[in-house]
Amino acid sequence: MKLNLKQSRKRRAFSIVELLTVMSIIVILFSLLMPALALARRYAKRVEQHAQFKSISAGLSLFSRPDSEGGYGELPDSGRYDDDNPQQNYCGAQKLAEAMVGQDLLGFHKDSLFHADGMNDNMNDNLVAPGDDLYPPTLSITPQNLRARKDLYVEIDGANVNTLRGVFGTAIDGVFDTYDPNGGIVLCDVYNRVKNTLTGKRTGMPILYFKADVSRQFNRWFGVGVGVGTNQMNIYNYDDNYDLINFPLPFDTGYYHPIAEGGQPTKDGVTSDETLFYTDMIRDKNVTAFPRPVRPDSYILVSAGFDGEYGTDDDIFNFTR
Repeated sequence: MKLNLKQSRKRRAFSIVELLTVMSIIVILFSLLMPALALARRYAKRVEQHAQFKSISAGLSLFSRPDSEGGYGELPDSGRYDDDNPQQNYCGAQKLAEAMVGQDLLGFHKDSLFHADGMNDNMNDNLVAPGDDLYPPTLSITPQNLRARKDLYVEIDGANVNTLRGVFGTAIDGVFDTYDPNGGIVLCDVYNRVKNTLTGKRTGMPILYFKADVSRQFNRWFGVGVGVGTNQMNIYNYDDNYDLINFPLPFDTGYYHPIAEGGQPTKDGVTSDETLFYTDMIRDKNVTAFPRPVRPDSYILVSAGFDGEYGTDDDIFNFTR
């Protein structure tokens, strides 16, 4: 009887071959599951990004309402420069951030004119940042100043506000050389592709904002400039976010975005081509007779997507490609 008990115990144990077989099956199943999990994570991020765009779109809708309804009567500008100073860069992504939360995160001031320094035409400072040496001398926080703010048009927690220096580091020097040494603020997408140079935290790439010029009719590359015969003749102007698009990738400075100007090296092994912005990125593929852009009467929002590069297939827009 003792012998039979020992044999029974031996039969219940796994052999080394059986263990290796089970482990191999687990490894195979895990390897099959990993791509599916990665796709699920990417899909979840896309849903999150579309939700952020919906929040911004709702904010822009409120911003463009009449003054009597708590808005400013039109969509915010998206031009490449300070609205009164063609020598001072203040791009579409920055103007979107100012309109949605204000340069000082207290809301858009009714006298603001999208000036990079926060001043209005009467040289009055609309910003409120007492004790902050990143700004010029400012107004104290007065009830009058705060009452002039309509409201925040998006929630700060979901806006993913960052400074340009935080995203691009010293690359902004000489490009966004404003009163704010950190280059002002932008709203970033939900992808943690970039390590913020100031905080060390992971963050996304700036959300590009382009406002349609309904008085224009073209959708083609004219070249970079500010005069007649340039991209200003287009419904959407590539130049609006020219400086951001043409910075090297902040997470890999040896490469550029596929839509950067001038044939720069990209991570996919080909040189960049700025004309893709019009021919592929924002062109309405359903209209084949004429090179028309999507949403020709409103605005376009662009996220660089998972890879952090503007002009690749995983870019996310406030429209369906």
